[in-house]
Amino acid sequence: MRARIAAVAMAAAGITALAAAPAIAATTTTGTDAAVCASVLNRPCVSHQADGEGIVGVAQVSADPGQLTMVRVDIRTQSAWGSPWETIATATTVQFGSAKAVTPRVTATAPRVICATAGPALDVTKQTTTCTNPF
Repeated sequence: MRARIAAVAMAAAGITALAAAPAIAATTTTGTDAAVCASVLNRPCVSHQADGEGIVGVAQVSADPGQLTMVRVDIRTQSAWGSPWETIATATTVQFGSAKAVTPRVTATAPRVICATAGPALDVTKQTTTCTNPF
């Protein structure tokens, strides 16, 4: 009897763990973009594009097609080492399903960091933020 109870408890724990784990989405591509990073559902994927004319912050999130999704990307910089990070460019997109946001091109001196917040637009508690390392 104890063995059966233990087996049922382990099965229930396994089902709970699978339900709680984030689902992995496939690598996504959009229109003219090359393959972009693979992402976890409702977790932003952040990157930047830099050239001689400036820097652009890019964030995207994979989401269920029926979910109203929000993604926001910021480019932040510091005026001096140890000073607070200041946002110098931002972009936000709200749409159903997967979403992408791209900041306007800016010029900024180092250090810079790109941060993105994304997730269900109507549930702030399920939104997550991720940032690049300073560059």
